[in-house]
Amino acid sequence: MTIRLALSLSVLLSGALDVAAQQGPAPVAVSQVQLLDVDAVQTYVGTVTASRSSSIGSAVDGRVLQFPINEGNFVTQGQPLAQLLTETINLEVEAAQAELLLQKHELAELENGSRPEELAAAEARKRAAKAFHDFRLTQLGRAKSLFEKGAFNEEELHEIEAEAEAAVQVFRQGEENWKLVAAGPRQERILQARARVAMQDAVVRNLQSRVRKYTIVAPFDGFIVAEHTETGEWLKQGDLVADVVALGEVDVLVHILEQHVTHIGIGTDVRVEIPALHDLQITGTVASIIPQADIRARTFPVKVRVRNSIVNNFATIKAGMLARAIVPIGTRRKGLLIPKDALVLGGPSPTIFVVDTAASAASEDTGVKDSTNSTAKTGKVRPVPVTMGASDGRLIEIQGAIKAGDMIVVRGNERLRPGQDVVITETLDPRAEPRAKAVGR
Repeated sequence: MTIRLALSLSVLLSGALDVAAQQGPAPVAVSQVQLLDVDAVQTYVGTVTASRSSSIGSAVDGRVLQFPINEGNFVTQGQPLAQLLTETINLEVEAAQAELLLQKHELAELENGSRPEELAAAEARKRAAKAFHDFRLTQLGRAKSLFEKGAFNEEELHEIEAEAEAAVQVFRQGEENWKLVAAGPRQERILQARARVAMQDAVVRNLQSRVRKYTIVAPFDGFIVAEHTETGEWLKQGDLVADVVALGEVDVLVHILEQHVTHIGIGTDVRVEIPALHDLQITGTVASIIPQADIRARTFPVKVRVRNSIVNNFATIKAGMLARAIVPIGTRRKGLLIPKDALVLGGPSPTIFVVDTAASAASEDTGVKDSTNSTAKTGKVRPVPVTMGASDGRLIEIQGAIKAGDMIVVRGNERLRPGQDVVITETLDPRAEPRAKAVGR
């Protein structure tokens, strides 16, 4: 039984080798290892956070009349998030405005002074008093003359004298009354009226301010990420309504080692990669460096500010996404760079396949050959474990048993075996746009 199984496996293995031999060399596309200047950088994993966030609360007590927003909606600055019932406060505003109007009219009455009709009436009363005054004085003169001739007794004279004195006082009263009407209201009364108008105006503006608070609005452009109320609910002052985050710009929060944080400052350019967006690469700037380290890890929180794209109220980069920040930590240096597609991951360490061609010319060729070139070269591949370093766009720095100018497999490397024969169908520019790795299929 064991002999039969061994014979069967031997036959199957022999058949597989025959099939591989019949298929011939595997077609691959290659690129050269480049010796270039690279920045001394360190990659830090971070998290995308909103540049601004706010938990919007109610400034007044009231019942929610309208709540037109939903989670995920994009809102603009000043857009209503919730409308509270305002019937009672509107009545208070109307009453206060009516009282203010009354106070203003009273002030205008005082400031305008006496009307012409009032001046004419005062003038008439003064003249009547003057006429009565003159009559009594004339009557008193005749009485005194008759008293001296013995035609008037003393009691009658005293009576006429009293009437004359009364006429004098009436005339004085009429004259002073005319002066008061002509002078108009006292300045103190006008100032008092102005003060009452100012007080009532403040009451109206306070009520109008309260009315505005019954409409809860967005403080800035952003997205609704949480709802805390609904139509019909009663809100107390300070109760939450919604959470809003601004994503026009986002921050990538990373924690940088103390020996690296000294190499950056506010405004330093930092390359950012977003793996979830097909390794989207963008450049941001350091917006803040928190000067308080995590005592256990000796790392400092750093925020890298990145501009975001919002199209049709849809944010490309979203809060909470994983991000990588490639932080400069020193001066530029020389390094070996290869296309990222050349890396074969999944094993104990990243690996690349070096092509040892049959002709030495393959290693000296620095041009880009078309995939239809009839002088395609053949060779064998050998795996070389490498260590990854700094990233530069589509290239990545590597360290290992490799040198500048070596040919490495960029496409078709996912199924290669050590020592396998390959045929080079295309020599690519190291910064060529990535395509499907399979070649000749």
